[in-house]
Amino acid sequence: MGRPPRHTADDFLDAAVRIFATEGAAGVTMSAVAREVGAPSGSIYHRFPGRPALLAAVWLRTLDGFQQGYLEALEQEPAVEAAVEAAAQVVRWCRDHPAEAKLLYGGDRALGVGDWSAEDRARVEAANHRLDTAITKVLRKLRPLTGRSTDELMLALVDLPYAAVRRHLDRGEAPPPRTVDLVTRTTRTLLTG
Repeated sequence: MGRPPRHTADDFLDAAVRIFATEGAAGVTMSAVAREVGAPSGSIYHRFPGRPALLAAVWLRTLDGFQQGYLEALEQEPAVEAAVEAAAQVVRWCRDHPAEAKLLYGGDRALGVGDWSAEDRARVEAANHRLDTAITKVLRKLRPLTGRSTDELMLALVDLPYAAVRRHLDRGEAPPPRTVDLVTRTTRTLLTG
């Protein structure tokens, strides 16, 4: 029986996120990630066959982590409160995970999505589909409740929280606590007038 691995896949993914946050996608190389973890270069290749697989794994883990709380918020009732909570959840998640938020803000194109395997791209499409389906479902509930158009609802649900965190992420910082309250109040105002 062999000894257990010294470094897990999550150790390498955590290192990739840290490197991305400070150096951008170009800095996330297999050797840089192994060095950050303190592992021999060969160790990373036991978990990820190459840089595209590593970048896909870090994107998918981050996307799943973000979507979990957002999707849970969207499923709440009543629908207006679900939308307000989902918008606030974006800010809370970015506050709790500033490095991952910077990665999501950079987008999958920054991580070379075109070089990822078909399986990894399909997993991203499935995650995006889950999100689109959940948003569409809440929009159907919100339109008659609020009298707002789809564009107005998308502004409240997606664009507003994104704009609120973007300027902080551009500066390499987490949104301050007051941003959660600001997004909550503004989203509620946009939805209820």
